[in-house]
Amino acid sequence: MSESHPFTVSSFYLFIKEKRLMAAKCSKCGTIVLPPKPMCTKCFCTDIEWIELNGTGKLLSYTVIHVAPEQFQSMVPYCVGIVEFNDGLRLPGIIKDIQPEQLKVGMELKTDFECEPSSTWPCWTRYYFKPV
Repeated sequence: MSESHPFTVSSFYLFIKEKRLMAAKCSKCGTIVLPPKPMCTKCFCTDIEWIELNGTGKLLSYTVIHVAPEQFQSMVPYCVGIVEFNDGLRLPGIIKDIQPEQLKVGMELKTDFECEPSSTWPCWTRYYFKPV
């Protein structure tokens, strides 16, 4: 996929399908926006470019989900948290490959990608976090 795609959430998920975590960076002031938007949230400049993030950060907060929508019932209990990357960007997501009681605020997590087929839910590649 070309980095010339519009700065939208749809494009963000097209990059996720390629297993790439991308954000928008303002060419004028250097502000990085995640999820991407077509203009800088600081200086309102529209001269922005795609950058790839390394996908590693620290867990800021989390919750354990015990009652979930039907398409996520097989995962219960599962954790959802907010990860802050090294550049200060924050992104919410599901946390996998760790028991809820082992999660600690401040622990290092990295982004990974998967596509889980389902008969009732469309299959698309999604990002999630897991321990480093």
